Amino acid sequence: MMPSETQLLPTKQITTQNLIFALLCGGFIVNGIIITFIGPILPFFKSKWHLDDGHAGLFFSTQFIGSFIGVLCSSVLISVKGFKPAITLGLFMMGVGFALFDAPYYALALAASVFFGVGYGLMTPGTNLWVAESYGERRASALNVANLAWGVGATSCSWLVLLAIHTHHIDGLLYAVGAACCALGLVLLRLPFGQAPQRGGNADAGRASLTALGVAALLGVLFFVYVGTENAISGWAAAHAKRAAAWNSNAWILAPTFFFGGLLGGRAAGAAILLRLSETTVAVGGLLLAGLGDFTFLMAQSWPVLFLGAFFAGLGLSSVYPIFIAWLSKWFGARARSVGGVLFALASLGGAAMPPLVGVVSRVTESLRFGLLVPFAGCAVMLTVIALLRPRSRA
Repeated sequence: MMPSETQLLPTKQITTQNLIFALLCGGFIVNGIIITFIGPILPFFKSKWHLDDGHAGLFFSTQFIGSFIGVLCSSVLISVKGFKPAITLGLFMMGVGFALFDAPYYALALAASVFFGVGYGLMTPGTNLWVAESYGERRASALNVANLAWGVGATSCSWLVLLAIHTHHIDGLLYAVGAACCALGLVLLRLPFGQAPQRGGNADAGRASLTALGVAALLGVLFFVYVGTENAISGWAAAHAKRAAAWNSNAWILAPTFFFGGLLGGRAAGAAILLRLSETTVAVGGLLLAGLGDFTFLMAQSWPVLFLGAFFAGLGLSSVYPIFIAWLSKWFGARARSVGGVLFALASLGGAAMPPLVGVVSRVTESLRFGLLVPFAGCAVMLTVIALLRPRSRA
């Protein structure tokens, strides 16, 4: 091979990698809209089918049970076929399921949520693991950017729902987002993903204090509780805001927007912050802020305090999940694909368990404020697990 050809090959690989990364970020934008859609639309669906909190909470369960199934399938597909099949199939399933979500019957809507949940479970772990493996030592910052894109979609979701309800075009919104998913899947299907480089991580770090199995188990708790906590707050934010204050309009629908606005703002600054502060410091500080924000939100009785509490809860959680994924890749290296399959499955179970638990506690205590203590406890659990993991000793 000529010297000029030797120089062109890495440039071509980097260009393709960056194009795939950009398209995956686009996929995360629509992903963020779809997976957070239930929160702002929930009061509308409750009225449409005359549901109580317990039955309304089943939408979270079906969505993340589907996600759990998708994660299990994703782990097998990635191990056998690489990243492309899992990611593209996930995008197609999200698009089709979401387009059918506003079904005429409650049971059919639950079935649609299972379908796009499976798509979410296929696409999300593959995207996160591809980014973590492809960007090496820059994995935490790259994951922050990818999840920033997810935050863009999640933040815009409530505004899109408000506009769709106001104009009576909910189906139009579902069809447009579904079509965007399928279009991204088609483009990615034509690109050569190849095999993202697998790097041997520091899997032996800290084994004097904990076995590798113990580390994986504690990471599993973090994944389970984080996804459950984020979805418990965002999923019930609109319903709680509607009850907690007097409103002259439907502005309560925007409560999740402030939560995801905090998530978006934190991730936008996260890449720079992680260059100056350790991952452990950012994670612990973020969880303390998230707990304070959630408590402020659940105690608030006026819209400014409600929105402020939701914003700080999102801001605190913003960089936590990308850091957990970075720890997985860093500590387990080439084994992160197999270990990650279990951890992402646990994350899906957390999303399926904790938001409905909020509804159950609300029904038993007859107060959604008590229900929102569930994610507050989740922040405390994550802080405790991080203390047991001692990430600084593994860096």
